[in-house]
Order: sequence, then C-alpha cells, then structure tokens
Amino acid sequence: MSRIHPPEFGDLSPDISEILLTENQIQQRVGELAGEISELYRDKNPVLVGVLKGVLFFMADLLRALPIATEVDFLSVANYGGDSRKQGPVRLVKDLETPIEGRHVLFVEDVIDTGLTLNYLLRTLKARQPASLEVCVLFNKPTKRLIDIPLRFKGFDIPDRFVVGYGLDFHEKYRNLPFVGLLKPGVFSPKL
Repeated sequence: MSRIHPPEFGDLSPDISEILLTENQIQQRVGELAGEISELYRDKNPVLVGVLKGVLFFMADLLRALPIATEVDFLSVANYGGDSRKQGPVRLVKDLETPIEGRHVLFVEDVIDTGLTLNYLLRTLKARQPASLEVCVLFNKPTKRLIDIPLRFKGFDIPDRFVVGYGLDFHEKYRNLPFVGLLKPGVFSPKL
C-alpha cells in the first residue's frame, strides 16, 4: 500500500497519519464483493447479518450494490468487562429479529482480528440451523487470528495497526471517515 496523506476532514484529519485505503478503493472492492455474493446467492433470498455498530457503513454500501433480493438483520454484542478493546466473555445485547432456520445466511463483518467474537457468533447462529452460513469481511487482520475462520468473501488484508474510518472507530470517533487510515500513536496511547 502506498503512503497517502489524509485529505482535510474537519477536526479528525490531524489525528490520521496516513491513509491505507481510499474511498475509491473501498467502493470498488465493495462493488466486486457484491458481484461475487450475487453469483452465490442468486434466487436464494439470503439474510445478511451484521454486528452493530462498525458494520453499518459496509452493510449499507454492500446492500445498495447487490442486484439480488436480500433481507438484513443485526446483532449487537458487548464484553462483560466493558472494555471493547480487550477480549473477554461476550454477551448478546441485541439478537436477530429474523428467524434464520432453513435460510441462507451471510454474516457480514467490517473487521476480523483474533476471530474469538466471530467464532462465538457463528456457533450461536449455526445452532439455529440455517441452510447455509458464510462469512464476508471487508477488513481482515490475519496476523492477529487466534481461531481459524473460513472466509467465503474477503475485501482487504490489512496490517495489525490501529486503523479507523469507514465504520472502524476509536472511542466512537472516526467511523464517519470515508477512507481507512492509521491513527497517530499519540491519539490512542498515553503521551509520555
């Protein structure tokens, strides 16, 4: 990936050291993923399932690019410890409203790193006996993976760095950036 300096984006720009993926690169790949997904799910009316809040931007763009009939639903999870940056026991805060038994389900994820939370959610969904269950991720951090997660559709492999934008946040900020950029270390670590 080439080093691109962030464009002006209000008061968020000074916190970004460089852009990893531009808005155009992301939108092009989302369109390509929509084409691949359409081939697999043609005439199957799949249910696309995502975890709030980060997947919201990707899910919206993906749905608009899909030329097939789909349904959509969301889950929300929280760690018992309350710190979203540390792994711990996960609990469902919001469950699906759509029954998925006998349905084709595509789990849509913004970013996968360790795979622990996703593994828990996939086991939970498999227990509901869908006809099929596949995973689509836009941003994949393979070097952080602790559990092997089969990915049917993948957007980009990204480095194990602190990235924000296009749904990815730090303390609920930066989700609205149309690109994915590196957050300056001084922003997320204590200054000495």
